[in-house]
Amino acid sequence: MSDRPWTRRLPSGDAPLFVYGTLQFPEVLIELIGRAPQLDPAQVLGQRAAVLPDRVYPGLTSANDSVTQGFLLSGLTADEWQVLDAFEDDEYELRPIPVHAGDQDTYAWTYIWTDAVPPGEWSAQRFAAEHLADYITRCSTWRRDLLRPATAQPVPERHNR
Repeated sequence: MSDRPWTRRLPSGDAPLFVYGTLQFPEVLIELIGRAPQLDPAQVLGQRAAVLPDRVYPGLTSANDSVTQGFLLSGLTADEWQVLDAFEDDEYELRPIPVHAGDQDTYAWTYIWTDAVPPGEWSAQRFAAEHLADYITRCSTWRRDLLRPATAQPVPERHNR
């Protein structure tokens, strides 16, 4: 599924995923994994959802005084984790981070951006208004290519291309 020379070790069991960008939209999740898991409001401290050059989705990066709003996705199956991981760029690193959800502090996995980022906050509202419809179409095409037999189609490109 991936063009990485290695396989990321993916969480197992009931490990939640903190989503802060395009994966917080149920329509995107439905196109990628065929359903929209429960999305529980959550936030992380000391991180920001940064605008990435030439991309419509953000990267989570350290920022001392920032709070990033997002959601916890729970109940992902091993197959769903694999699809979502294949969808993410190689510049992301999957890590557990402290998350505040409801009235409790916990840990969740998330994709952290590893390359440099310019200043600027990503806006979910702007993404929804300007890019969501086209992005859903791209996700649908990416998923269809992923499901094609290996002999018929090369591995689909990452979602930013």
